Amino acid sequence: MTDLSVPPVDAPASSATARLLAEAAGRIDAPDVVLAMSRAGVRTVHTGGSAEPGPIPRERLHHELGSASKPFAGLLLARLVAQGRVRYEDRAADLLAPGLPVHPAVRRITLRHLLTHTSGLPGLPADFYPQAVPRWSSDPYGNYPADRVVRAFLRARPRHRPGTRWHYSNFAVSVLGHTLAAATGTPWEVLLHQQVLAPLGLEATLLRPGPDGTDATGHRRDGTPLPALDTGGFTAAGALRSSPLDLLTFLEAHVGGATDSPTDPSLATALTEVTRPVLRRGWRHTHTHTLTWFQHPTPYGPVLFHAGATLGQQAFLGFRPGTGLAVAATATRRVHRADTFVATAYGLLTETR
Repeated sequence: MTDLSVPPVDAPASSATARLLAEAAGRIDAPDVVLAMSRAGVRTVHTGGSAEPGPIPRERLHHELGSASKPFAGLLLARLVAQGRVRYEDRAADLLAPGLPVHPAVRRITLRHLLTHTSGLPGLPADFYPQAVPRWSSDPYGNYPADRVVRAFLRARPRHRPGTRWHYSNFAVSVLGHTLAAATGTPWEVLLHQQVLAPLGLEATLLRPGPDGTDATGHRRDGTPLPALDTGGFTAAGALRSSPLDLLTFLEAHVGGATDSPTDPSLATALTEVTRPVLRRGWRHTHTHTLTWFQHPTPYGPVLFHAGATLGQQAFLGFRPGTGLAVAATATRRVHRADTFVATAYGLLTETR
């Protein structure tokens, strides 16, 4: 167990948090597990797993975030809107390919639709699967580059009228990334670094593998190690790699923790904007979403969270707005039906006073 907390105000409370994280980690079966909690800026980090630790502590390795990359894309969009560089209601096709004939439903898809999974687009393009299935467990995305994602969008036939139904879509958020790059004339990687990563001090958050030995190794369910994931043209939807310590910093910026409040008004506005509920879905509209986070009620107030998984790794990010409580978790084993990772991390967030 590694405790990276700053000197706590209440030592017994910190010890209780350390025990809580250690007990939770014991319920997760993975070669590497990191559970990190920030409570009003006081950090406690537990590391463990079935594998022998390497020379770099687990909490400092770059872990694949998968779909937990999407809150970063959402914060980027919110900041660009706050700066007046784009609008949520801008139409993606107009920014990507002005004047190009597209299906009327595609013409109506806005940046907001893409981010909130209400565009009517499928989870992945229809022509993605024939090339991906032969490499489904090793490299399904690598041979589907950015230009192909854009072409698939421009020739799409959405299943539903934009804004009428919620359907989770890696395709849509990937299109958002390419659209913002086109709208600003800036590559996605540069744009994300300038607008989100650098201002928040996220030096261990990357869009591609880091130097040798600095990345966590993912594993299949049987424990077989896997190479780093290549997300191809789906960068905005799932390409980020980050250390659990950086993830806590990202979350603390949303709840007001150990880091100072952003001095840039557009960043402060964006951090507030992404926590505001914008839609409801499901039976009796019980599921609430912000621009980029899932939101659930708890006895201690609403929680905002997002999970992600790649071929051999998992990540969970969550926080309770206004309370100073945030949880970041990573594991280096592929998700499976009986997996306890997400439920365990979610429980830390929802059951902690």
